[in-house]
Amino acid sequence: MLGHIVQQVFNALTIGSIYALIALGYTMVYGVLRMINFAHGEMFMLGAYAAFLCLTILIGDIGGAGAMAMTAAFFAAVLIVGFVGIGIERMAYKPLRASTRLAPMLSSLGVSLALVAGIQILAGPQPQAFPSFFPNERFEILGGSVTTIQIGILVAAFVLMGGLQLLVTRSRIGIVVRAVSESRPTAQLLGINVNRSISLVFFVGPLLGAAGGILYASYYGVMTPTMGAIVGLKAFTAAILGGIGSIPGAMLGSFILAGVEVGGTALLPVLTGGMLGTEYRDVLAFLILILVLLFRPAGLLGEAVTEESMVYKREF
Repeated sequence: MLGHIVQQVFNALTIGSIYALIALGYTMVYGVLRMINFAHGEMFMLGAYAAFLCLTILIGDIGGAGAMAMTAAFFAAVLIVGFVGIGIERMAYKPLRASTRLAPMLSSLGVSLALVAGIQILAGPQPQAFPSFFPNERFEILGGSVTTIQIGILVAAFVLMGGLQLLVTRSRIGIVVRAVSESRPTAQLLGINVNRSISLVFFVGPLLGAAGGILYASYYGVMTPTMGAIVGLKAFTAAILGGIGSIPGAMLGSFILAGVEVGGTALLPVLTGGMLGTEYRDVLAFLILILVLLFRPAGLLGEAVTEESMVYKREF
């Protein structure tokens, strides 16, 4: 029994860390622009395809990829997707900043569809096998079976999340981004380059999402052009659960969502006598989204923000 619990905890931590990397991108963009970037799930998908392409260019046969090639492909892919994020912001979102909040949201949906269609045309719509970026060995902890892939994903994700936290809270760049998030007009009066700060957000957010996509594809061994749809929505749910706009909230919400998802799917067949199985894990995730929106729209760590206060921030 203890071994099964330990195994499920590691499963939840692994999935939650991937959700957290994506949820951070949602919450950063919302925190600065008060906008939901629905194309962010496709940054997750692009990360996997970019890493696959980089591996193919570096060594040709991805089956024989070594640690050096994997590491180089990982960093190259996340940087590529980060710059793609900047390009998307410049072309699809920046011209719409002075418009209503609906316009950039619709633009992000268009970008999302365009990216999926583009990958389907270039790489094909069918799923493709993805190599593991970590050694696949299994060992026991307190009777539970844990893989080195899970350990590698957890280490990589926590390093990235810790780096983001330090960037936002301890660096000059983080202070500037937080100033822009608080009030763009005031930041401009203080001489802050607002456009550069927003570009940084659209670089870091997609970079983290791409890292999540690589870790996800490495964990499950497959990538598809539509893989960002459901996973992106789950990460968005996690960001809302933790409090959209709150970086610690995005992390907390991701691990809670993953815990409910993994624990629920493990218990559902037992509690229902086999009537409900693991295929209902997505239902649990979106049920949480509905409940949070009904009873605590600000999330666990978020601040209650009214439409009037948001208008005030935009104007003053």
